[in-house]
Amino acid sequence: MANLRLNSAMKASSILILILLIAATLVSAKSGDVTELQIGVKHKPASCEIQAHKGDKIKVHYRGKLTDGTVFDSSFERGTPFEFELGSGQVIKGWDQGLLGACVGEKRKLKIPAKMGYGERGSSPKIPGGATLIFDTELIAVNGKGVAGDDKSEL
Repeated sequence: MANLRLNSAMKASSILILILLIAATLVSAKSGDVTELQIGVKHKPASCEIQAHKGDKIKVHYRGKLTDGTVFDSSFERGTPFEFELGSGQVIKGWDQGLLGACVGEKRKLKIPAKMGYGERGSSPKIPGGATLIFDTELIAVNGKGVAGDDKSEL
């Protein structure tokens, strides 16, 4: 009988330890953090005549936020899209991968884990170490060609 009570007590304590471990894991993960790149297409043009590929020079409007909603940068507010060569390492990995295949006029929401953003160091003063980044993006042009497919260096 004593053996049965001891066995029941051990099972109960094992279950309690398991519950505590699960709770600790859930609490330690910051709300809204991701471990892999997430790409959400918010708007896609009816036809995709111009698509972004590795090596293309692209213009992108963006709004960068932390998971708590704090905006740390925005080209929309400045009125000037950001231009860079896609896939060449000029920007964070989350952008180089998250904008591949986008069509001119397409709007995407990128949720970028720290390892594909600014890592454990962050980017002072606005981006803390280990931060998941959220970018609302709009592809404006690829190699100088905008929505209508016309050659314009400034849109």
